[in-house]
Amino acid sequence: MTDITSQRRIAASLLKCGVNRVWFDPERISDIKNAISREDVRGLIGEGVIDDRQKVGVSRGRARARIAKRSYGHCKGPGRRKGAAGARNPSKRAWIQKIRAIRKTLVELRADGTLDPHSYRLLYRRAAGGQFRNVAHLKAHVELLAGRR
Repeated sequence: MTDITSQRRIAASLLKCGVNRVWFDPERISDIKNAISREDVRGLIGEGVIDDRQKVGVSRGRARARIAKRSYGHCKGPGRRKGAAGARNPSKRAWIQKIRAIRKTLVELRADGTLDPHSYRLLYRRAAGGQFRNVAHLKAHVELLAGRR
């Protein structure tokens, strides 16, 4: 086999890939051997005599299929779980969701006049202390307050 390492190196720099990904047409090796300048190699690339092979990689097809299944609850059984319940769904994240919903509701109730600023502040502090389980529990408490007046 003739030495075409320099052509391979030039082609790699022109194709912007590694030397191992450069492909030469086996029937045109003599033309490639005669291509001594970058311009000659560029011409051969244009003709399709020299090309770059596709990158070798790991397929994501199986991973996509698994993710699709997990989106509707499959492949999530106890045998697949490694962390504790609190690691998979942190209690802090649950608290953040709950307190934001409660505070948003409190702001709405104050805005529409259901709560006066004093009651709002009182309930806000109670919510921060964890008195209300959820928005429904808060609204039930507000109903009780309204009934006492």
